[in-house]
Amino acid sequence: MPKRKAAIAVGGVAALGAAALLLPNANASQDKDQASGTTGTAKTLKATQASNLAAQLQKALGGAFAGSYFDSGKQQLVVNVVSGDNNVIQQAKKAGAVVRQVKNSTSDLKAAAGTLKAKATIPGTSWAVDPRTDKVLVTADSTVTGAKWNRLQSTVQSLGSGMATLKKSAGSFKTFVAGGDAIFAQTQQGGVRCSLGFNVTASDGSPAFLTAGHCGVAAKDWSDSQNGQPIATVDQAKFPGNDFSLVKYNDKTTQTSSTVNAGNGQTVQITQAADATVGETVFRMGSTTGLHNGQVTGLDATVNFASETVPGGTDTVNGLIQTNVCAEAGDSGGSLFTQDGSAVGLTSGGSGDCTNGGETFFQPVTAALQATGATLGNGGNAGNGAGDQSGSAAPSASAGDQSGAADPSASAGDQSGAGGDQIGGSADPSASASDQSGSGSDQSGAGSANDGSSLTSTR
Repeated sequence: MPKRKAAIAVGGVAALGAAALLLPNANASQDKDQASGTTGTAKTLKATQASNLAAQLQKALGGAFAGSYFDSGKQQLVVNVVSGDNNVIQQAKKAGAVVRQVKNSTSDLKAAAGTLKAKATIPGTSWAVDPRTDKVLVTADSTVTGAKWNRLQSTVQSLGSGMATLKKSAGSFKTFVAGGDAIFAQTQQGGVRCSLGFNVTASDGSPAFLTAGHCGVAAKDWSDSQNGQPIATVDQAKFPGNDFSLVKYNDKTTQTSSTVNAGNGQTVQITQAADATVGETVFRMGSTTGLHNGQVTGLDATVNFASETVPGGTDTVNGLIQTNVCAEAGDSGGSLFTQDGSAVGLTSGGSGDCTNGGETFFQPVTAALQATGATLGNGGNAGNGAGDQSGSAAPSASAGDQSGAADPSASAGDQSGAGGDQIGGSADPSASASDQSGSGSDQSGAGSANDGSSLTSTR
């Protein structure tokens, strides 16, 4: 019997032909910039290289380390330090980072987040450390009003000046499960739709895929077509707390792929899992809105969703990646990745839409791989931190899971910079089940990033 080829495209693309992902050009220049105020030359880095360097410096600097972020414009790693010890500063500079002395230590910022958790766990709120401001960024959606807003505001003020900032979001925080066409399930309440994140191999060798935890909690059996027969069954699902599911294909001979369908017959191979870095450009693929990009704005984010199962309750998810990439209902579980093919996250939820923008949060892929014991594609590495993985990918991998992070061998100019250079939904009909109706919107984000990105919109 011939092996069954997986009909689900990684990323669950929705509509035909609106966007193209052009593969990176050959090496661009890597001119080194002299870091302002430093005695050494800061290295020009790809985002993945910056993530690796940040992890090394965090260990080396110990308590003096107060976070880091990637300056996508200068292609440099900026490291915050709270110690005036010249040896510490020189150590970071010699490693190639830009060093910035700040007031708030990592422990200070974590303590502030702990206070918010204890006193202001309110549905419709979130908080994450923003190393660019050296503060905790607290966000309240449109449902946080009256006494709830007063409580949140007073808690932020109690943290002291210079410790946190509070902003309002126009939308409301919600998980992005709703009708659409990537992976489907039937529940007592009706049909639901999510997006496939990344194909993986389960710890027992079974073919499987990752998607959002709240999708796996909502339904156990999933199909690749609306009202179709189930082809995969939830093996593990974590929500709230975390937000990931491992779903095993029912046919053990299913051939999965580890690429992303970028449209127009182009695919990008997913080669590794990587931790996100604040400031790097990332791309999200989802079944409703297709391909969009933006920047990582915070790490270790806590989001308090209004519970959909417990009236008046709160579903809190921790350890998320915060971004300014848009998403909409049905994009849940979809892939967040970098342009060089690093798997970064699974779409969890957020506020806003792809017309007005908003915040979107993602479950880190590395954490999901570690928790489930799964490996990328047909046998990569489980997540062990940024850049440490060499996860091998199936040659038939599906497109759309690429991310703005960088391959160490790639040039600085191959990365796309910050900004809303968003590309509307696209699909290869052979990639994401030809029996699915495309509902993706061909939306082009406001503004374009003139940054040497090879991601372009073809309208």
